[in-house]
Amino acid sequence: MPNIEPIHDFVFTDHALTEMARRNISREDVRKVLATPEQMELIREGRTVYQSRLEMGEPLKIYILRVFVDIDRKPPHIVTVYRTSKIEKYWR
Repeated sequence: MPNIEPIHDFVFTDHALTEMARRNISREDVRKVLATPEQMELIREGRTVYQSRLEMGEPLKIYILRVFVDIDRKPPHIVTVYRTSKIEKYWR
């Protein structure tokens, strides 16, 4: 895993906001992951995924919230966001 640099200044793409609304993911949850990520993975040149485990949903359950970020822009752009319960698949 590369060194994890927190991201505090960023913008949401329209696609990310649409998917967050559809998936019921708050801006605050995204901010938490970017400010204090547990893991980060380089997807390709200029794009990373930041992820952290969060308790979400009703009833509360542990998910990984994955935030895809284009880091080759100033400020970085949030491309899409989703949560998954497949912790074994995505946790490194």
